[in-house]
Amino acid sequence: MSEFKLTTVEEFEAATERLLETGAKVGADSWQLRVKNQTPHCKFGESGVCCRICSMGPCRITKKAPRGICGCDVHGIVGRNYLRFTAGGSATHSDHGREIAHTLHEAAADGNYKVKDPEKLLRLAAEFGVETEGRDIYDVAHEVAEAGLMEYGKPFGYQVFTKRAPEHTQEIWDREEIRPRAIDREVSCALHMTHMGCSSKPEALIRQSLRAGLSDGWGGSMMGTEFSDVLFGTPREVETEANLGVMVAENVNIVVHGHDPSLSEMICEYADSKEMIDYAKSMGAQGITVSGVCCTSNEVAMRRGIPMAGNFLQQENVVLTGACEAIVVDVQCIFPALGPLSKCFHTKFITTSPVAQMPDSDFIRFNAKTAGENAKQIVKMAIENFKNRKPELVHIPDMKQKAVVGYSVEQIEKKLDGVTNTHVDETGTMMPLVDCVKAGVLRGAVAMVGCNNPKVRPDAAHIELMKKLIANDIILVVSGCSAQAAAKAGLMDKRAKDLCGAGLKRVCELVDIPPVLHMGSCVDISRMMVLAARIAKDSGWNISQIPLVGCAPEWMSEKAVSIGNYVVGTGIDTYLGVEPYAYGSEEVDGLLKGGLTDWVEACYTVEHDIDKLGDMMIERIEEKRTALGI
Repeated sequence: MSEFKLTTVEEFEAATERLLETGAKVGADSWQLRVKNQTPHCKFGESGVCCRICSMGPCRITKKAPRGICGCDVHGIVGRNYLRFTAGGSATHSDHGREIAHTLHEAAADGNYKVKDPEKLLRLAAEFGVETEGRDIYDVAHEVAEAGLMEYGKPFGYQVFTKRAPEHTQEIWDREEIRPRAIDREVSCALHMTHMGCSSKPEALIRQSLRAGLSDGWGGSMMGTEFSDVLFGTPREVETEANLGVMVAENVNIVVHGHDPSLSEMICEYADSKEMIDYAKSMGAQGITVSGVCCTSNEVAMRRGIPMAGNFLQQENVVLTGACEAIVVDVQCIFPALGPLSKCFHTKFITTSPVAQMPDSDFIRFNAKTAGENAKQIVKMAIENFKNRKPELVHIPDMKQKAVVGYSVEQIEKKLDGVTNTHVDETGTMMPLVDCVKAGVLRGAVAMVGCNNPKVRPDAAHIELMKKLIANDIILVVSGCSAQAAAKAGLMDKRAKDLCGAGLKRVCELVDIPPVLHMGSCVDISRMMVLAARIAKDSGWNISQIPLVGCAPEWMSEKAVSIGNYVVGTGIDTYLGVEPYAYGSEEVDGLLKGGLTDWVEACYTVEHDIDKLGDMMIERIEEKRTALGI
């Protein structure tokens, strides 16, 4: 076995610089250049003090003008902007879940999509009150899909999945009137509240921000996760590779990018077929390599072992290699810049969703009914483009790491069940993990999530924080671009245990896991909520008492704000490396960074110094241990 060595951020950056040299030769644009052109950023926007929700303005708050034309003060304006940001994120994730529910409704024994985890389907049927006895599994699937779709617009009641939370958490949600109702209702209510002439009271606006966020985490995102597991299989431990070196110069390279696994699963299916591989060889290639970017990459990595080419701010890099025949996208976090960039090379930029239509792309509308036909067309288009490569522009950085991914809650349970402990006769329990925490072998856990953001040195915050935390016997569960940062560095290699404190290293050896556990894509942060709920129920602790915190050191999107609100709303203190657009109001800022604790037993902490952010998380975990008397 070769000697284990992490890949450094400096090495990432050197590889990117080499690719940008190729880009400069062909006149390609890059996000690095666009950041320079956009700096400095508007301080009115950054602090959240400008309002453009009616045409009397736009209004911005200054010492000279302390109120907008309607009379709304800075606290109302900042609160409305924050709620609208949350609504955008909740709508996005929840619409993802809705699409997966529709895909489940199309599943058939002889169709494009099949039920791959019937056990999970039956468990979901029980939660939704769907009869299963003596019924065809696809009839059950269709009724479960319909029940899930009703969660978006049902006129009465609350989200079914909120019953998964501990009683204490549910009591808080009811007391504070933030238990989410129909998903679409919470988004619609948020937009109504922020219309001109409606709410301008910060407490009301932030309360609805929590509720809209919870409708995402315990509604739309959880739906997307659970139904994807039914359709594509619940993730299990699988080996893969990460970073740009996963692309193969001799092969047709197809990169899938976005968030919806319905498309990428079908692309992988056809790219792996003998028919398409033979076709690729007839065109002069040795084979086909599918790799991924962003959360679509996480989805296919944890179910199929498809390699991860990179995360959010590496999406242009896959084109800059000159070896990408097609970058195929679905929805969310896709740079419109990929269109003009692809035209500088031979790459086909293929958009597939009416939700994400972009200039300079080939649009192939993808849907569940025509999925096989669409995927085959896309794979053929990529293969036929192989001959158009310009060899003088091809450069794939020799950089990749091994990674073990696929740690769903079910997989974590399975790993724990295999450990000799006092609960050896129990299955499906989190008590071995709880015992490790009580004994001090593990100090606690951090759920690290989120994006890359040019305001923070890309990937550095994720990687440096992870190294610091595992050295202090704190295990990590990660998702999204944070997960890919860890994988690219090598922190998901089981040999990374040597970077851990003695306690976590021993746990990694006994359970046979890496110190950083890949839980999936952005919507799969809902898995973390289920995991926290399970730990709370098995330990007898409240969620807010668990030595656990959340962290998004490089967040950038509306979805991240929605996620942050449902994580905090669930009772998990959350640490950010990028400031929300709310510091222009002392009242809103004070609520987010402290006042929420009185409502939901958790709040936000923001610290731009990443080393200090790590210290704060460790300190908070130790405070929780002390409060528990452990």
